[in-house]
Amino acid sequence: MKLRTLAAALVPALLLATTACGSSSGEQEKNAQGLDKVTLTLNWYPYGEHAPFYYGKKKDIFAKHGIDLTIQAGQGSQKTIQATAAGQTDFGWADTPALLSAVGQGMDVKSVGVFLQTTPSSVQFFSEKNINSPADLKGKTIASTAGDALSKTFPAFLKANGLAATDVTLQNTDPAGKMAAVMSGKTDALLGFATDQGPTMQEKAGKQVSYLKFAEHGLTFFSNGLLASGDTIKNKQDLVKRMVAASSEAWAAAEKDAAGAVAAMQGASQQLPSEKVLTDQFNATLQLLHTDATKGQAPGVNDESDWQKTITVFADAGVITKAESPSKYWDASFSPKG
Repeated sequence: MKLRTLAAALVPALLLATTACGSSSGEQEKNAQGLDKVTLTLNWYPYGEHAPFYYGKKKDIFAKHGIDLTIQAGQGSQKTIQATAAGQTDFGWADTPALLSAVGQGMDVKSVGVFLQTTPSSVQFFSEKNINSPADLKGKTIASTAGDALSKTFPAFLKANGLAATDVTLQNTDPAGKMAAVMSGKTDALLGFATDQGPTMQEKAGKQVSYLKFAEHGLTFFSNGLLASGDTIKNKQDLVKRMVAASSEAWAAAEKDAAGAVAAMQGASQQLPSEKVLTDQFNATLQLLHTDATKGQAPGVNDESDWQKTITVFADAGVITKAESPSKYWDASFSPKG
């Protein structure tokens, strides 16, 4: 855990030292084979959710679209969005609530397609805690990270289930420390993605983990997707179109070959979870790709009404002070085909 925390501290410096390829003129640096060199910064260290990008790189799906993809670890969606807006990475992979907040603060960045269209946000705990419904959270202590989208939407989750914010105690913990807080017994549960911490915690502790998923208890909204700066969208439209198309194709292919997608992540990070955890994480992620409005469509195709629902949730939760139209946060012109 100390190694992971130390590595996390180095990420901002690495991002600041990394400049996006090319220039605002629309030119992009190319490799020896003539492919555009493109950087994608993830929301966190690589885990099962990210398998399609590694699979697409290994299977030359990105290369087929003229892209030489470099995948970089991130340190939270907020920092990934900041790096994307500042031109320190060509594309980002980040949580939609964080994007809404960033746009509200004046950052010139937009989504070019949300892929996880049902949130994996959840309360996670060992099954032995006998927490079976939101009502059972009353009096519990929950590890969270102050200021992130999960902590800001948790009061809305409580309200949707007849509870008040004062019914639980939130213990402020850095993102890397939330699992340790639960495993050590310092907290009863944590706020996190069901596609991330749960499977890891279950393997490390050797105890079954259970979840109260927001989406199953009255609060659903968009999660992670692909984003780019306003400058990139304006001056490199062909690159953005190819990146979205390649990402969609990679996700569709990975969905059909989950084992191969997980195997493609080998060596992605020193902090990479075990193959079993990666598999559990990826299989859970695949359940989040569509809403009722986008079933049967290519990964990354969004419906405007789903965007409006997400915007409303976060306006009501106070994450954004003004609810703008979906086009303020999302450029629909790059929607993948097929």
